[in-house]
Amino acid sequence: MSDMTKREYWLNGGVPIGRRSFVKGLGATGSALSVAMLPRWSFADDYAAMYANADIDWKQFSGQTITLAGATHPWSKAITPFLPQFTNLTGIRVVTDFQSEVEYLGALPIKFARGSPTPDVFMYFALGLGVTSGWLEPLNAYYSDKSLTDLAWYDESDLLKTVPTYPLWSDGNRYAIPITSEAMTLFINSDALAAKNLPVPQTFDELLATAKAVKTSDMSGIAMRAKASSNAGPAAHSFVFSYGGAIVKDKRAAFDSPEAIAAIEMYGQMLSQAGPTGVGTYDWYEVLSDFMQGRTAMAIDSSNLATDISDPAKSRVATRAAFAAFPHADHRAPIPYASHWQACVNTKSRNKKAAFLFLLWATSKPTSLQTAAAGLATTRVSAWSSAGFKRAFGEQAAAAALTNLQNGDVNLAKAIVFHPQSHEILDAFMIGVNEVVSGTKSAQEAMTAAAKKANAAIPG
Repeated sequence: MSDMTKREYWLNGGVPIGRRSFVKGLGATGSALSVAMLPRWSFADDYAAMYANADIDWKQFSGQTITLAGATHPWSKAITPFLPQFTNLTGIRVVTDFQSEVEYLGALPIKFARGSPTPDVFMYFALGLGVTSGWLEPLNAYYSDKSLTDLAWYDESDLLKTVPTYPLWSDGNRYAIPITSEAMTLFINSDALAAKNLPVPQTFDELLATAKAVKTSDMSGIAMRAKASSNAGPAAHSFVFSYGGAIVKDKRAAFDSPEAIAAIEMYGQMLSQAGPTGVGTYDWYEVLSDFMQGRTAMAIDSSNLATDISDPAKSRVATRAAFAAFPHADHRAPIPYASHWQACVNTKSRNKKAAFLFLLWATSKPTSLQTAAAGLATTRVSAWSSAGFKRAFGEQAAAAALTNLQNGDVNLAKAIVFHPQSHEILDAFMIGVNEVVSGTKSAQEAMTAAAKKANAAIPG
């Protein structure tokens, strides 16, 4: 490797950048994307014409109102400016109800348990609980309804390869439509590493050594989620997966395995020895804030945070941020947590077809191209390939996200979020992780007790 190539590799966070390799890796339903498949339109073209090409009566539910609920998230931020476009196209009014992720996920089950007809359509990921509780409308009949769906126009061959099967339940029905694609990614303040003449860490051992080396009184070495909360787990899950373990195996909590215990021991070492003060309270908000404000040299969290990190109006490290592949354990391939946020239709909704039409529009090619230009990592190859996305998200960040998506195993994530007791399992797991990070228990003690608690909540 030449000196110039080494330098480019370092600057790219160990992720080689190139149009050919970037496009090839996207994989529409498992196939490489050819140049001929790239969208022929530009962002200056008339999007109205693209919607008009669909064999759909967009006005068939004109006059109806639907409520869209979700977390404050890159997807809700990206889709909101285009809701007037949807209303102009369909005549359907959209009322939004977005809350912080913790508030949203706490309030949603209460609404559904009361049989509320709203929200009509909503962001969701815990399909196991939603399906078994009867909250989620099965969608296969809507896909096959030719008065509602033009599958040729919607073009599922343009979806990333994990998308079509991700929401499939054991009965063969789809109960959701994926709306984002994300994977755990390593964020680096390149100045902090360059000051010590350190390369981008490739292994967990290197990550720990680097984090300790760059830690100062003003800057932690690394920040990751450690809050004792069910939604704070993806970074820690990635460590478990990459050590060869699982969170859920054969429908039982499996994070008391030797592999999982070793993974959480490493996770705890990193955050206790090189993490920020008070890291036990950290969710993704705190991780993102610390990295953008230059208070941590490295962080691991969702690839979707790249848009904010690279925005000079929000981030003090916008010009210094590098994005890298998720690290790996010795003699193992990295397996970062990779998943899709999804959106569903409420079984009690009085406007189910209008709600499904909204989801069809929101995840279509033209809408995805527009939200991608705002920096959203959508579910479509055409959007990931677009100049607008790479400009807004950052070409290096996009390449790192793609690498981590390819290295991830969505089935490991599905085993968790599709479990009916996912909330109890994830709560127990993160309580254990929090105890390890805080030093109140060893990884062996904490994860053994956590798995026992989780399994006690699983019937049978």
